[in-house]
Amino acid sequence: MSTNELTTPPCTLLIIGASRGIGHAMAAEFLKRGWNVVGTTRGTATQLHDLAAEHKGRVEIESLDITQPDEIEALRGRLATRSFDMLFVNAGTANHNQDETIAEVATDDFVRVMITNALSPMRVIEGLQSLVPASGLIGIMSSGQGSVSNNEKGGHEVYRGSKAALNMYVRSYAARHAEDPRALVLLAPGWIRTALGGPNAPFGLEETVPKIVSTLLSQQGKQGLRYIDREGKTVPW
Repeated sequence: MSTNELTTPPCTLLIIGASRGIGHAMAAEFLKRGWNVVGTTRGTATQLHDLAAEHKGRVEIESLDITQPDEIEALRGRLATRSFDMLFVNAGTANHNQDETIAEVATDDFVRVMITNALSPMRVIEGLQSLVPASGLIGIMSSGQGSVSNNEKGGHEVYRGSKAALNMYVRSYAARHAEDPRALVLLAPGWIRTALGGPNAPFGLEETVPKIVSTLLSQQGKQGLRYIDREGKTVPW
């Protein structure tokens, strides 16, 4: 038997929301570590497309708007014969004025944030979970601001509420799948300089994303749900 026949095929990541920011940086970091990547975008000229051009044959791009259930179903159909070692749902948003209180936010802006950050990730997980084998990991981008216990200063109320809701829905999912051998991770990445995080965030992608990826890899094979930060430390619910 030749050396090539003995070589283990590379692992594959399916990342939802990889066009820019943390999602794009995660895709790039996984590539550095020998993984192949299937990433979703909502555009045709994104940073992920540039990454695909740099890594011929190792990056596949799928179109998906996670707020559209029919698009999730269509993606499931296109990937029906595939298996992914990790599914990570990164897509998210915030209200236009994060300083406003919950009573001040416009109803349509509140609905948009909740659908994008809480409802849609769960639809993605429910729709795509069968693509992840028993040895795999399902991850979701949460936030430390989704911690009810740690909320001692307030602020960012709409965003906080959407991530707290996401955490609750994932806990419900975990309870319904208590015998599932897969790892389930809610990840709080910290405040990072991105379009969403803003220019005043204390950390950059280059110093945080490698830690995020290392932490996710360290969770492989660990059954059950964990709510952790990029260092792998438990975040209080």
